[in-house]
Amino acid sequence: MHGQYKVPGGKFVTVDLGVDDGRLVDVRLSGDFFLEPDEALGVIDAALTGLPETSSTRDLAGAVDRALERAQETGELPGPVALVGFDAWAVGVAVRRALGLATSWEDHSFEVLRPGPLPPRTLAALDQVLTEELAEGRRGPTLRFWDWTERAVFIGSFQSLANEVDPVGVAAHDVTVVRRISGGGAMFMEAGNCVTFSLVVPASLVDGLSFEQSYRFLDDWVIGALGELGVEASFAGMNDVASPAGKLAGSAQKRLAGGAVLHHMTMAYDIDHDKMLEVLRIGREKLSDKGTRSANKRVDPLRSQTGMARDAVVDAFEKYFRSRYRTQDSVLRPEELERAEDLVRTKFATEEWIHRVP
Repeated sequence: MHGQYKVPGGKFVTVDLGVDDGRLVDVRLSGDFFLEPDEALGVIDAALTGLPETSSTRDLAGAVDRALERAQETGELPGPVALVGFDAWAVGVAVRRALGLATSWEDHSFEVLRPGPLPPRTLAALDQVLTEELAEGRRGPTLRFWDWTERAVFIGSFQSLANEVDPVGVAAHDVTVVRRISGGGAMFMEAGNCVTFSLVVPASLVDGLSFEQSYRFLDDWVIGALGELGVEASFAGMNDVASPAGKLAGSAQKRLAGGAVLHHMTMAYDIDHDKMLEVLRIGREKLSDKGTRSANKRVDPLRSQTGMARDAVVDAFEKYFRSRYRTQDSVLRPEELERAEDLVRTKFATEEWIHRVP
């Protein structure tokens, strides 16, 4: 059995192994990582050998860490251990993949959806619908790019509406307020001012990864796509992507009990700074803390750094994703759109949902 894991921003970790009577045998770790001293490789292989094939990533990583620590204490290893470009957790993920308990990008074909402009609440409802469809086995992993015509503000599932959104600004600018099913912060979105996508994947793709690790793992292709556009980008904090000029994007997630993960990202293309601050309260507080004053300006990291039209940027992101992973064209099925519209009526447009955290 063979499993491989590419550490985001790090190295490839490969594990070859067998299973005998429910236990790991013939475990061999390899990869392009750096490991000192050389003898540590054998210690890691021995630590994994004999473990139950049902071991969790945490159990596997713990066994590796404990074995390395013991080997240093007993003098089996001639000096301190250095794992560079990987860690024990990455080894555990690679083992789980070798056993078929976790999957990699290469194990899936992704449906790509670009359904055109839709109302903001329908876009949010589709996140729930498509994630549930994957959990029920009626749809495969899916990448969906958003387009919309209404001005909207999307708030996280657990954010306080009153703390985040100014009703005066909402009324003045005819803004649709949408509460999404994922956590995270508020997003102000006008037609053409953001690049947004949703990625729905099976939980097996992020098996063994913490929430923070899964953000970087699922957004690694975004860093590559931005690089192709000439934008220097890197991960910042738990769920953001930034360039030397500042924040570019933020991600959010929701994991369903049925084994599906919703992951979406919004990238600022050309946002009306003043209008955003009239709609979002939290933006004013952040700028006030920094002593920054509005000057009728725009937040346009993608537009200014690429010099490309928004649609061309979206096309480039789609092209890069397709070049990196197996994909197939797809469309929204009538029953999926019907279910989304029903959810808008019964959930996303209701006062109860919008004000679930007052």
